[in-house]
Amino acid sequence: MNGLLVWGAGAMGGTIGANLVRTGHRVTFVDRDRAHVEAMRTAGLEITGPVAAFTVAADALHPDELEGTWDRVLLCVKSHETEAAVDELAPFLADDGYVVSVQNGLCEPVIAARLGSSRTLGAFVNFGADRVGPGRIHWGGRGTVAVGEIDGRTRERLRDLLVVLQDFEPDAFRTGNIFGYLWSKLAYAALLFATALTDDPIADVLEDPEVRPVLVGLAREVCRVATAKGIRLEAFDGFDPAAFAPGADDAAAAASLDGLVAFNRGSAKTHSGIWRDLAVHGRPTEVDAQLGPVMEGGGALQIPTPLVDAIAARIHEVESGARERGRRNLEDLRTLSARDPHPPEAPDR
Repeated sequence: MNGLLVWGAGAMGGTIGANLVRTGHRVTFVDRDRAHVEAMRTAGLEITGPVAAFTVAADALHPDELEGTWDRVLLCVKSHETEAAVDELAPFLADDGYVVSVQNGLCEPVIAARLGSSRTLGAFVNFGADRVGPGRIHWGGRGTVAVGEIDGRTRERLRDLLVVLQDFEPDAFRTGNIFGYLWSKLAYAALLFATALTDDPIADVLEDPEVRPVLVGLAREVCRVATAKGIRLEAFDGFDPAAFAPGADDAAAAASLDGLVAFNRGSAKTHSGIWRDLAVHGRPTEVDAQLGPVMEGGGALQIPTPLVDAIAARIHEVESGARERGRRNLEDLRTLSARDPHPPEAPDR
């Protein structure tokens, strides 16, 4: 079947898909939220916000209504829902088709384990959007969009996919190092999980000098694990992984945080999707799926990750109602943020 299947019509899938519909692509949306599907069917999919405001007619279905097969599927569900979503969509994927992980975290290996590496592509997205109601998505700011084969090669299908995604983000590009971007985003995600422990805007937390030692320590832990795993980290939207590499000085880390502050000040999305899960929806976050690989990798390589561990534990406590959100959740972690200015190299693997 021609066209594009978007599985998960929330902030990521809805924003990308609506823009592709607007530029002439045939898109089918699948979402488990029946109210969202019904709103898209009856009134269309509305995009609001400073980037663009428009409404498109949406071919929207619940998974149990879907028929046929697709060559191209954009998987846009929460990272902890990946396994279930892949199993559900598999019957609708053509034998020579592929799934693109448009998600947070390291979902590509999960998809490949179920569908095969040859049917899995990776994507890195960092634009700002929120689903604010049935059939309505707020598009708050642009950000980096990159696509890549998980083996680093460039195939014709990757070129074709890039052409499609450039109708959403004109500056989208292909990369031979998609995992370098995804691991860098895990470091940024660690910072976003920290900001979600408060009710303050992302930029305000990133700019706070009292909290910065914790944020720098978090990013350093993730980057150290990634480097030890042989990942070549990539910079994006103000995040400079070299600023958090072993031996990097505090001035470089501060400059990178300044860059992230500027990036977030330029977006109308003031709070992360993590914060919305906690404060608005009252549902579990993606913390295990996103920070889990860092903690597991650190454990396997004997690299301590005390700040990542502490942030993950505090997120779980907020999820369960055992902890309230507030800046003190970060301020009391400052004692863990002290580090040796010349840390030992990661152990040989």
